[in-house]
Amino acid sequence: MMVKSIRFSLQTHRDLASDGCSDPKNLVPYSKMSFHSGFVCILGRPNAGKSTLLNALVGEKLAIISPKPQTTRNRILGIINVPKQKGREAGQIILIDTPGVHRSGSSLGRKMMSEVREALEGCELILMIVDAKKKWDADDDSVLELAKKAGTPVFLLLNKIDLLADKSKLLPLIAQFQKLHDFKEIVPISALKKKGLDELLACVLKALPNGPRYFPEDQITDQPVRFMAAELIREHVLMQTHEEVPHAVSVMIEQFEESPRMTRIAAVIFCEREGQKAILLGRGGQMLKKIGTAARLDIEKMVGTRVFLELFVKIKAGWRDSRNFVEELDWRRQLQQIGGTPDPES
Repeated sequence: MMVKSIRFSLQTHRDLASDGCSDPKNLVPYSKMSFHSGFVCILGRPNAGKSTLLNALVGEKLAIISPKPQTTRNRILGIINVPKQKGREAGQIILIDTPGVHRSGSSLGRKMMSEVREALEGCELILMIVDAKKKWDADDDSVLELAKKAGTPVFLLLNKIDLLADKSKLLPLIAQFQKLHDFKEIVPISALKKKGLDELLACVLKALPNGPRYFPEDQITDQPVRFMAAELIREHVLMQTHEEVPHAVSVMIEQFEESPRMTRIAAVIFCEREGQKAILLGRGGQMLKKIGTAARLDIEKMVGTRVFLELFVKIKAGWRDSRNFVEELDWRRQLQQIGGTPDPES
């Protein structure tokens, strides 16, 4: 299915919804109907299953996924329109996926944590997701502290319950977590197997206040297609490379031309050293060809046309510690530079 994205702003996600991204005519006054809506932040440590949950709930692949930690580098918005059913009111849930909470030691890491903090601003609910099969530790404490500072109700999601060999341990586990914080709900789920998600949606909708429809019903994300294409390319780099290479790679789209039958894309894969470039190219360019072919097929599914994809590999030494370069990678900045939106400060 083709992914339809919407315009964006450098303002907060709430301002984005009500100031320019959504036609005011699409905002449904809650006083005229029973309708629940609000912004819900997905929070957790790396590899907890945040992006898998976002994709499963929205029903589309909005965030790339890999076993590598810190795959998600930006906050990603996904919109769920919940129809009215017997015993359940209608609503719109705006989910915000975030990078994994970690100790940031580089400009890239600090940017990722800034994305987390910005996502927490103004949300009505936090979904703190943890790996149910792992013991709670100091990293989980750090995530919980962030949630507490936000002063927002928190659901604790016990993910990957399908991997629990002994399901009888689930109830004692829930009782243990209840002592850590006054969680509004504790919900066992499997984002990968899509278990417990209907129950989760019902709980989330019930917890949200009466409000307007922030986005039109046919919108599912705020990401431009060109950014999603860059992410799909990076996903295949993550899947095909190992050790330090995945963390040292970023992707930037240099050309994106759409027509009814063909989408032409030129993208640069940046790495930090000659050795990494050699790995990305492969013998006789075979690795780059493999990455490009797999990415092209995924992009074609997304845009609904044939895709002509050109990939280049360039070295940008120490880019993760370059604040200016890290800012250039922000798709909001990129779209602003090509005239996709006015500068909100101008």
